[in-house]
Amino acid sequence: MRSEFEGSPKSWPPLGLPIGSVRALLTLIVLAVVVTRLARGLEVEALWVQTLLIALAHYFTSRRFVSLPPDVMVRLEEEGILEPERHPLFLPKNSIRLLIVLAFAGLAVYLYRENQFHAGHPAVQLVGVVSAYLLGAVARTIGGWINRRRATPPTGTWGDIKAMTVLVVLVLAAIPEFLNMQLNLPPVFHQIALAMMLFYYGSR
Repeated sequence: MRSEFEGSPKSWPPLGLPIGSVRALLTLIVLAVVVTRLARGLEVEALWVQTLLIALAHYFTSRRFVSLPPDVMVRLEEEGILEPERHPLFLPKNSIRLLIVLAFAGLAVYLYRENQFHAGHPAVQLVGVVSAYLLGAVARTIGGWINRRRATPPTGTWGDIKAMTVLVVLVLAAIPEFLNMQLNLPPVFHQIALAMMLFYYGSR
């Protein structure tokens, strides 16, 4: 006899919302605070920015240990081996990620229209950092999609080149910090180095 509770979660999710909804709301609140203050030209405390970056890492990194074809995923979910993917706040899949991307894209457009889109603006620097991470995540998704359709497994050459490049650039940026000395590097070099590192994180 089929139980009326079959398929229900083992524990009641917070506030009775779909799993992940509270995290989604918290992320959207932090996102709104950061973007609104940046758009107004106000200073944003480092704690808000750090919290937002941690939330971005949660939403734009893969949380499955293995990558399986979609039909296999559906079958495993139907058999109860994998927990079905939840939709926070009853929104379609990837809605929170899309809202995050649109918020930063909207901020960039707003700054451009207000003639404030220049390298020295704190908001532009944050948009650049976030964009580097998001581009890495997009590159990972595209790479995974291409590799799934390859007859032979990809070589590790591109990954080696990418890793060596970001390591060399970041070491060059870090040496002056360790030795408290100045190298004849462009002022924007540190930003490029950190953006490359975040791109690498997103792409992995």
